[in-house]
Amino acid sequence: MLSTAESGVTENPFLRSRVDPGMLSVALAGKPNAGKSTFYQAATMADVDVGNYPFTTVDPNRGVSYVRTECPCLERDERCGDEHCRDGKRYVPVELLDVAGLVPGAHEGRGLGNQFLDELSTADVILNVVDAAGATDAEGEPVEVGEHDPVEDVDFIEEEMDLWLASIVDRNWESIERGSRSPDFDIDEALAEMLTGVGATELDVARTLRELDYPEDPQQWTDEHREALARDIRQRTKPIVVVANKADIAPEENIERLREATDYLVPATADGELALRNGAEAGIVDYDPGDPDFEIVGDASDAQRQGLERIREVMEQWGGTGVQTALDTAVYDLLDMLTAYPVQNESKWTDGQGNVLPDAHLLKRGSTPTDLAYAVHSDIGDNYLHAVDAKSDMRVSDDHELEEGDVIKIVSSAK
Repeated sequence: MLSTAESGVTENPFLRSRVDPGMLSVALAGKPNAGKSTFYQAATMADVDVGNYPFTTVDPNRGVSYVRTECPCLERDERCGDEHCRDGKRYVPVELLDVAGLVPGAHEGRGLGNQFLDELSTADVILNVVDAAGATDAEGEPVEVGEHDPVEDVDFIEEEMDLWLASIVDRNWESIERGSRSPDFDIDEALAEMLTGVGATELDVARTLRELDYPEDPQQWTDEHREALARDIRQRTKPIVVVANKADIAPEENIERLREATDYLVPATADGELALRNGAEAGIVDYDPGDPDFEIVGDASDAQRQGLERIREVMEQWGGTGVQTALDTAVYDLLDMLTAYPVQNESKWTDGQGNVLPDAHLLKRGSTPTDLAYAVHSDIGDNYLHAVDAKSDMRVSDDHELEEGDVIKIVSSAK
């Protein structure tokens, strides 16, 4: 296995810019000027255009951010020392995508809508960044704080994504109708083939069709049937966490109303997170992403201290800046992922070069050691023999369900 030290990753894990194939993808959605690009910059520490005007982002930004979990090294006498572990706080890389803002009518091509929505097709989960302060209208133009209802931005993003997917279904429905004339036609397979590009699997389609009431003959499907199909598929393949951004200036009742309007809500201040990460880079503050507080450790001007204390007040109210929490909620809660650590030496928890816990893989809950083997490399999976739980030093069955933080030795005949 390739360690992070060998892979050419920069020493500072939060400046990593390489997106690896197969990396789990998180996309930022929202109307213009809601703070998506600031969120992206704070979460990746990459240079992007940030401006107080619509469509600041035209070309999509694609970079690497991290989800945070507890490293298994906390169960040992010494920390692992991996560059993605900070005293037991383990940061696991994910792709973060920031594209142009949506405006009403985006699914019909208004604004940069089609470009935006097409870029979303590869995402596993969506963070809908909402201006919780209500300080931008539906088009993303600045207004007075509280003038716009942010709950409308939750509904409109979902509606635009649903109608976009429905338009894809409509454009391709003629081929479904033609295929239905064949005696071996299978609607599950046909729809799965059509929707592969937006991340749908045959299992997703099968589950959706079990939920819907639809004609057996595709030629009898109406627009309502196709829209119902699109909505359910979107919910399965592009689930959404709402990020109530600008929580530092938002009326608290806005946050609570947003909480009532969605299943997953995270209050956040992307500006605050960016200030803390810049402060940490400059040696002014001691702060790791996701910490509920920070410490001023360097020279700071009076103005900087006042700004930092304002950020601290928001963190005390919401348990942090919300940026890391939003990413963690999307991956570990909404997608129900877990982190597993493959090793070659089960007693020392090292790879072949002696690096302790050098690799961490995000897997769907319910995954097995075989799934982990394939996540490491297809050859390892194809030649899988058995696995050992490094924590207990016991062999585990092939259908053993992994748990968060498992350390597993994969035994394979692959060279």
